[in-house]
Amino acid sequence: MASATTKTDRQDAPSTSAKSAAARAAASGHAENGDTTAGTSNTATNGAAPQNGQPAVLRHPRRRTAEHLAAAQRDISVSEFFAKNRHLLGFDNPRKALLTTVKEAVDNALDACEEAGIIPEVWVRVAETGTNRYKVTVQDNGPGIVSKQIPLIFGKLLYGSKFHRLRMSRGQQGIGISAAGMYGVMTTGQPVRIVSKTSARKPAHYFEIQIDTKKNKPEILNGKGEGVDIPAGERGKDLMARHGIEWPEGIEHGTRVTIELEARFQRGRGSVDEYLEQTAIANPHARLHYGDAEGQARTYERSTDHLPPEPKEIKPHPYGVELGMLALMARDTGAATMAQFLTGSFSRVSPLVARNICEKAKLSIRTRPAKLTREEVEAVYRAIEVTKITAPSMDCLVPIGEELLLKGLRQVVPGQFYAAATRPPAVYRGNPFLIEVALAYGGASAATKVSREALKELLAESDARTLRQFLAMTFAGMGTEGADKIVRAANLATRQTPGKLKPKEIDALYESIQNVNLDEGQTMTVMRFANRVPLQFQQGACAITQTLMGTNWRAYGLAQSRGSLPSGPVTVMVHIASVWVPFTSESKEAVASYPEIQREIRLALQAVGRKLGMYVRRKERVQSQGERRNVFLRYIGEVSRAVGEMTGEDHEALYNRLFEVAKRKTAEADVQLDDRGRPLEQGEEDFGGSVLIVEEPSTAPAAAAAPPAAPESAEPKKK
Repeated sequence: MASATTKTDRQDAPSTSAKSAAARAAASGHAENGDTTAGTSNTATNGAAPQNGQPAVLRHPRRRTAEHLAAAQRDISVSEFFAKNRHLLGFDNPRKALLTTVKEAVDNALDACEEAGIIPEVWVRVAETGTNRYKVTVQDNGPGIVSKQIPLIFGKLLYGSKFHRLRMSRGQQGIGISAAGMYGVMTTGQPVRIVSKTSARKPAHYFEIQIDTKKNKPEILNGKGEGVDIPAGERGKDLMARHGIEWPEGIEHGTRVTIELEARFQRGRGSVDEYLEQTAIANPHARLHYGDAEGQARTYERSTDHLPPEPKEIKPHPYGVELGMLALMARDTGAATMAQFLTGSFSRVSPLVARNICEKAKLSIRTRPAKLTREEVEAVYRAIEVTKITAPSMDCLVPIGEELLLKGLRQVVPGQFYAAATRPPAVYRGNPFLIEVALAYGGASAATKVSREALKELLAESDARTLRQFLAMTFAGMGTEGADKIVRAANLATRQTPGKLKPKEIDALYESIQNVNLDEGQTMTVMRFANRVPLQFQQGACAITQTLMGTNWRAYGLAQSRGSLPSGPVTVMVHIASVWVPFTSESKEAVASYPEIQREIRLALQAVGRKLGMYVRRKERVQSQGERRNVFLRYIGEVSRAVGEMTGEDHEALYNRLFEVAKRKTAEADVQLDDRGRPLEQGEEDFGGSVLIVEEPSTAPAAAAAPPAAPESAEPKKK
């Protein structure tokens, strides 16, 4: 019996040891996922057992070695990254993809023309090629592109000439147009087609390109990988016609890009129409020809024949350079001394300023920058912070100008009162920038410009769930209150589906849009621009919108709820010009909220707000005085006749004298302003300049030079 017990104990001993080893391994973190059962099984499987008194190392069946994991790691191409994250570039839905493609191509066209000193003329054509497929063609009259650069510009992400250049320009990153072409290839399989012509006497270059996303390199699909040259003259015209290229007559040089993509064409807010309309405001020197997907054509004429001055490139300002960047610049510089490095690498650093920086950093001006230690670089960085350095030069910026802002805004936005203000240049993180603001007040709502046919198309294409939502989303400045007024006037239900309206209901809605006064329910329309480029998405995340909502517009005669845009027939345009606009994402749709930028926006808004307040208050006073005069005129006839009967005086003479009193007491009802806001009678400047008044509506009766005829005396009643 004892022998059997001993045998059983010997048989159980290995199992007990294994369990103890598993418990020790779990306690020391060797068991995977804290699973002691799995650890026991793994020990048995791998034959891991205590040896020489040491605990076994437990291995999970899925365990990988560091060498195995290292073999799976590889470089990620920037094209491959953005192909998977195309929403970062503005291609997150078909409607926005169409707008982004047009925007990137037009921005490149305008930049190319201006850099070459050519007054821009741009053709934009959107054509439907199938269900949810559109072909976008953009052509300019710019200088053209040399043959070897075409594949790199249109077939390689992060390739361009503007990223390292500190001067105002529309493009910054070298991503936009090549990303649009990549999206087109991904969604339709069609390559980007480019035709570039540098001279009337030289052949044009024709390429069909797509991006190799794994290598971020262009692939040329035509001409055996080298593209095709199209000769000048009639032979070249025939060859272009064979390739379906419609080159405008008389254009001797320029670039034409065609991208076919999966998209959605729709009018209203955030559309190609709105983008081109706003582009015409910010670029009054450009002529834009637009043909939409429905066969309608429109030309936005230029307001001036003068190109804006060319911005000059500047060097980085010391205040905008961070510690790590300063260390890299010092290491890579070719300067022999610190004095040469500081004066040659930064703007506004004179030899005297360089000497002051070196003295505060306790360095000799003859020290070699490439041999600076980490501590010495940090000392130079701290010395720069406490040294007074002049603000950077502002000739790198080219504002639109107050006069052109007024002309451009008046051309597109109907109104009665226009005001503009340009702030002096300022600096954020060492980068120069300036803010311009223009404002339009009065006039009809943007919704009244829509035709009956266009309204039917918008209703059919809308994905809004309710009629109220459709109106508020489609028409800028409409607001929910204005939408409710229109729906009520049309005797429709606010929750009706827009696409299911009957013809009679559409007619009623159209008539209501044209006739309902939206002044009270209308919300301020905001136009945002960065380096003359309209920003149409992510409005709530933008510093411009946030500053607008934070401004007290009640002080300027507008109704406003806390934390929201004011109400009224107002359109505000805000433009930021900078050598480097701080966008919140690669899609360049919103400006980051730097305190310096928000401060300048607020001051510019207050400048135009004060002028608006003066106009609104004067308009209210004129209306009030006109109503008072109406009351006087209503009763002075009866008063003059009654007084004449009692005193025996001529009632007509009394009437004329009372009329003069009424006119004198309500004299403000007669004040008329010219188109610059000056009272015609006084000739004084009331608004301080940069104001345009198109129409001064009079609510009072016409200010007659002579009083109206006195009423006839009534015959005395016979007793």
